Amino acid sequence: MNKNSKRREALLYHAKPTPGKIKVVPTKKYATQRDLSLAYSPGVAEPCLEIAKDVNNVYKYTSKGNLVAVITNGTAVLGLGDIGPEASKPVMEGKALLFKIFADIDVFDIEIGTKDIDAFIETVKNIAPTFGGINLEDIKAPESFEIERRLVEELNIPIMHDDQHGTAIISSAALLNALELAEKKIEEVKIVVSGAGSAALACANLYVLLGVQYENIIMFDKDGVLSKERTDLSDLQKKYTSGKQGTTLAEALVNADVFLGLSAGNILTPEMLLGMAKDPIVFAMANPIPEIDYDLAIRTREDIIMATGRSDHPNQVNNVLGFPYIFRGALDVRATKINEAMKMAAVRALAELAKESVPEQVNIAYGETRLNFGRDYIIPKPFDPRLITMVAPAVAKAAMESGVALNPITDWEKYKDELLERMGSDNKMVRLLTNRAKTNPKRVVFAEADHLEVLKAAQIAYEDGIAKPILLGNKEVILELKEELGFDAEVTIIDPKTKEEDKRRTRYGDIYWNERQRRGISQLDAQRWMRERNYFAAMMVNEGDADAMVSGYSRSYPSTIKPLIQLIGKAPGISLIATTNMMMTNRGPMFLSDTAINPDPSADDLAKIALMTEKTVRMFGMEPVIAMVSFSNFGSSTHPSATKVREAVAYLHKYYPDMIVDGEIQTDFALNPEMLLKKFPFSKLAGKKVNTLIFPNLESANITYKLLKELYKVDSVGPIMMGMDKPVHVFQLGASVEEMVNMVAVSVVDAQEKEKRLKMMAVNK
Repeated sequence: MNKNSKRREALLYHAKPTPGKIKVVPTKKYATQRDLSLAYSPGVAEPCLEIAKDVNNVYKYTSKGNLVAVITNGTAVLGLGDIGPEASKPVMEGKALLFKIFADIDVFDIEIGTKDIDAFIETVKNIAPTFGGINLEDIKAPESFEIERRLVEELNIPIMHDDQHGTAIISSAALLNALELAEKKIEEVKIVVSGAGSAALACANLYVLLGVQYENIIMFDKDGVLSKERTDLSDLQKKYTSGKQGTTLAEALVNADVFLGLSAGNILTPEMLLGMAKDPIVFAMANPIPEIDYDLAIRTREDIIMATGRSDHPNQVNNVLGFPYIFRGALDVRATKINEAMKMAAVRALAELAKESVPEQVNIAYGETRLNFGRDYIIPKPFDPRLITMVAPAVAKAAMESGVALNPITDWEKYKDELLERMGSDNKMVRLLTNRAKTNPKRVVFAEADHLEVLKAAQIAYEDGIAKPILLGNKEVILELKEELGFDAEVTIIDPKTKEEDKRRTRYGDIYWNERQRRGISQLDAQRWMRERNYFAAMMVNEGDADAMVSGYSRSYPSTIKPLIQLIGKAPGISLIATTNMMMTNRGPMFLSDTAINPDPSADDLAKIALMTEKTVRMFGMEPVIAMVSFSNFGSSTHPSATKVREAVAYLHKYYPDMIVDGEIQTDFALNPEMLLKKFPFSKLAGKKVNTLIFPNLESANITYKLLKELYKVDSVGPIMMGMDKPVHVFQLGASVEEMVNMVAVSVVDAQEKEKRLKMMAVNK
């Protein structure tokens, strides 16, 4: 994408359909006059009076306990510098979004129009009663240190400047594990720091708390080494003046154990790296260009342990590993501050988490067979679902033990369950899905690429590294649309109807005719059908000219799927094709089957649909907990619709006893664990959280998923084809660009899985 197109897309993202990235939504009912009288006058007076009696009741009756202010004056915004409070607002809204999706913390972003330290502090103090915590953001040093110090002293709620402490906490966890792998003692290591701003100083301060000696830290800024002779240093920088005047970075790095870079790209040369001690630890965290290129660094030193700030290399030092969970733990015990003990607890929790067995969900997301603690895995991945249950409780415990917690937690298992429940409403699964696709992108045919929305989806898939698009359709139209979108990448464009494709079309037609000639298809018919894009695309996948295909944006589902079934057919051992939709509900991802193909499946069909859905759920790294739903509960009706569900369950219990599946059961019981356990304690689903529903017919499944999607704006990924021999997937008619991109990611992951299965079969032979 060219620069102008990227700019336009970024501006449209922030402007449409509603300006900005966050909004306020009610948490209580407001439909009736009674609701409104409780929400406001006269009912609202009662909690006001209770808070007036005891100010701590504000946490009981208002949202203060889960509300953080992200506050800036816009003086040090990302890589943009001093751009002012208004211009910083999109960044603050972005930080608010991260708080919400990673830790379910609500945020008001506050942009303050002053550079005066006293005025800034006074403003924050005056609005502090609104919030349970304050995240200071993008305030330039050294003012940021003074602002944070005074606010921590003068307020009794958790306050942290994440630019400083976030990087410090994550890199400290990485440092502990890197030193363990290198078998080096922290009190003996020599560290060279490139950069002397707020983040670098915060890192150095925390390293000292971990055991690094001041005299073993040599720090540089843009003007050279920090030494006692320098007269331009702040009081905080003066603590790190062990360097000798005139020392160069190259000289300082001779026999150094650790390089910490928070400065500028490409300032660390291979020669400098070669001069470092055995098993050098290099944290090159300048963004977007690290102090030394990752590939160059590992080619230069085989014994290197390296981390960067980038997501496309191992060991990403990403602040999102820390701040959401640190504030979560602090808020949940009503901590009066975020102290050093809480930061150290976060450091050690992150370091320990990297040593534990990694959930399959995380391995799948990052395209790994098995992530293990080692040089390429010294800190957890940002999508690890265990972060909230490891870091937040560690921070909360440290707050309690250090005497700053006003609301101690007594039941830690219950607390961890509550943390997991908080995370049910976000779309982590979509991020995991696309991240997994990026690990091994495949060639995907877009059979309707001469439609603007489809081409836009192809563009996003290409630019995000999800897939390698092959564009089918009218070439002139596609080229015009590409220019309109600023999609200037060189990708394959094919028009099946042109003379250029005569040879391939003839070959495809002959193959199709040879397979179908005894089923009423003539050679002429076969050749003619190859002019149709869905037939042509399916043959591309069949013949290995593409890895997967997507279609259906402009045509009905039945007309799109017909050629796929005729040309590609079912996978070996599969007698039924079905679909499932992954719905991003407020309780987490839910799989609904069969939503698109089988109108009235038999008991045998339902069992097969359940088995295929189980495999699909596992493909996404989840443990399937399957409810076979009906209007009946465990034999309460003898109606044929309920009976066939009961028979399907009996079959699965007999032949697949380890499968977590039960029914027939009504949907409310399936989705309400308390009701289920109380009424049907004998069920295999009792005490478990159902994440998969198998419906008795197409009608009920299709209506349910579309009802959820439209009434509650639940995101849907699907329908996902199950049982096909090749990775082919069908959009819903008129699907959104986002939905199509998600389906492209599904098709790539499907292709990855099928490729893996074929390799395993070849090895077994």
